[in-house]
Amino acid sequence: MKVNIAILTVTDTRTFDNDKSGAILVKKIDEASHNLVDRKICKDAKEDIKKILKEWINKKDIDVIITTGGTGLTGRDITPEAVNDIADKQIPGFGEVFRTISLKTVGTSSIQSRACAVLANGKYIFALPGSSGGVTDAWDGILKHQLDINHKPCNFVELFPRLKEK
Repeated sequence: MKVNIAILTVTDTRTFDNDKSGAILVKKIDEASHNLVDRKICKDAKEDIKKILKEWINKKDIDVIITTGGTGLTGRDITPEAVNDIADKQIPGFGEVFRTISLKTVGTSSIQSRACAVLANGKYIFALPGSSGGVTDAWDGILKHQLDINHKPCNFVELFPRLKEK
């Protein structure tokens, strides 16, 4: 099953020409035979991030939103706060597993990441670090498997029809 994915790079400095992490995600989405529906770049501004996310969670042709950037500890890192503002449910296991995977590649520096995931209006939103290593760890270690309908014992895709249940 093809998953429809939108990518948002949160940065004050990058453009499409030098957005390495966004480019990695585009390539990995293509390799997994999913559909890239939209890709945007926005500044590290909470209201700007929320505006794009709200637009995307209301689009029928988007299943998953992946953000990259703004998950660190500095004053401008605001992505988790923006994501949490529009969330219906938290997916705490995502951040926990991400930091466990990241521990193997960057050691104890993994504690500096606030990578997270939520459900909002029946859509998955994954907030990944802006580093190419962090994006690669998240995709290869988690998302590649959880966005594959054939992954067992369970995966995110098989839950799509039930995410908006009341």
